[in-house]
Amino acid sequence: MLSNFIKKMRVKNEMTQEFVSSELGISRQTYGQVEQGERELSIQEAQKLADIFSLSLEDFLGEKEQGVVIDIEKVTEENAELETNMRISVPQRNLEKFKEVLLYVLSKVGGKPNVGETVIYKLLYFIDFDFYEKYEEQLIGATYIKNHYGPTPVEFKTVVDEMEAQGEIAKITSKYFNRSQKKYLPVREPDLTKLKDARELSHIDEVLARLGDKNATELSEYSHEDVPWVVSEENKVIDYETVFYRTPKTSVRNYDGQN
Repeated sequence: MLSNFIKKMRVKNEMTQEFVSSELGISRQTYGQVEQGERELSIQEAQKLADIFSLSLEDFLGEKEQGVVIDIEKVTEENAELETNMRISVPQRNLEKFKEVLLYVLSKVGGKPNVGETVIYKLLYFIDFDFYEKYEEQLIGATYIKNHYGPTPVEFKTVVDEMEAQGEIAKITSKYFNRSQKKYLPVREPDLTKLKDARELSHIDEVLARLGDKNATELSEYSHEDVPWVVSEENKVIDYETVFYRTPKTSVRNYDGQN
């Protein structure tokens, strides 16, 4: 049944009903009727949903799953190596947005002496999880796992390897307080049209202003105080929904009013 397939694909891509309904230009209640099989889609809405799930219209209507599959074999952070046999399915449009957000972050803070790979991991995590807490929508929608040093985006290596091969970023090694540090510098300007609206750019700027001067140790310690990291199992995916249990220490949402 198409309604069940739509719900399955939404959950698989870690999208909220609020996000999908806003992309379709309908209310959350109306979208809920779609997933319940109580409302039929127009052809325009079906095409939009196919685009959201990175499917052709034919595959969408035929309830055939496609998408970009990334094999994650190893995630390296500083001198720590994390082995994982996870197989992550990531829509192509999310990967493209990941690239542009990464380029923007690098253009803003990548040249700072404190910003190496570990700091970038944490900045991306807080960009994603803070946005989800505030708006209940995905920004990048990357997948993060818990390791000893804090949250790590599993798509990162695949994304930066491709960007380096295409000449979009440059990878260098530098010293920071006598420690080797892997850094990435942007080679081209980010394409900000990949962002949904000005709200997303404003949010990224706010996170960079708040956290961009912290070093890897400071950000790791800060992430260890964040409920999503605390409640997750070692080497397992961190659930976005756990942001709603944050303490005032890391919470960024005003729960007394509407955002």
